[in-house]
Amino acid sequence: MTRVWEIPVHDSTRVRDARVAAEAAGAHAGLDAHRTAIAALVATELATNLLKHAGGGRLLVDLVECPGPGTRGPAVQITALDHGPGIPDVTAALRDGYTTSDASLGAGLGTCVRISSAFDLYSSHRGTVSVARVDQSAGRRRTAPACRVGGINIPLARAEHSGDAWSCVSSDSRLTLLLADGLGHGAKAAQASGVAVDELHRVGHLAPAEILRHLHPALRPTRGAAVAVAQLDTLSGELTFAGVGNIGARLHAAGSWEHLISHPGIVGAQFPATVPVSRRHCAPGSLLVLHSDGLPSRWVPPADPALLTRDPAVVAATVLRDASSAASPVRDDTCVAVLALDHPGGDP
Repeated sequence: MTRVWEIPVHDSTRVRDARVAAEAAGAHAGLDAHRTAIAALVATELATNLLKHAGGGRLLVDLVECPGPGTRGPAVQITALDHGPGIPDVTAALRDGYTTSDASLGAGLGTCVRISSAFDLYSSHRGTVSVARVDQSAGRRRTAPACRVGGINIPLARAEHSGDAWSCVSSDSRLTLLLADGLGHGAKAAQASGVAVDELHRVGHLAPAEILRHLHPALRPTRGAAVAVAQLDTLSGELTFAGVGNIGARLHAAGSWEHLISHPGIVGAQFPATVPVSRRHCAPGSLLVLHSDGLPSRWVPPADPALLTRDPAVVAATVLRDASSAASPVRDDTCVAVLALDHPGGDP
């Protein structure tokens, strides 16, 4: 089941909570004491930054696992989101040892960049989103893959488990991304989406519609779930998409956004007789966003081209942050996953 730690950071007592959450996540991920301490340091620094520079925000800690060169087991992902004034000089802020706060540990974002397995951020007048991942490997990975995947997952009402889940697997030249939304929320919804993720690792080499058909009997003992599967052939650039249930999908290609449609139904309960399949050619620079129905259906895709080049988890977190509104409170778990097909020699 998807375990998520959400910490609202609005006073100094929450900085300790951020550190404790990162330590707990490190234990769940099987990190050794040194790498767990690094995750705790990064979480502490990001939480401190939220207080001192953005007037508060929220920190999310969860476990992610994606295929890729140098990946060693699950990583602790630490995401900081705020609606502050933004960072005036990102280049300076990412310099090792740079800090403007006496209350900071002095590590600064530059140190977070150096000690994390992966780190990226996006800052604008609407605020800043920072994402760090710490796995068992020492140092950052330098290989730029042909495509990248990332996501964010927020349980309803800061619950321990999310009923949504995302995962990806690779087989030969194909990368397959799945997003599942277990019916309802809570532990039983998380069980359903967890089964979908587990099954993906067994059948991820199949085509998306066949993956969904294999998931249906596997999810019968559960509540069932809405599930979407996107598969990218990194050699040909062909994207194949199939979904059952209320999973949103938007593809950004050739400068415009397009909806990809899922078929009504419930995997594990009411499976359709036929599963429509969408196929699109994706040139380098294309980007796919999958999301559960916790995200408002009329969310506005990001307009800043610079955001679309950032780490997919940063894109996912920014989409989620900017889609939320006090006038439209979230009523379900929310998960956003992003697949990006990079330009050759693009920023990893």
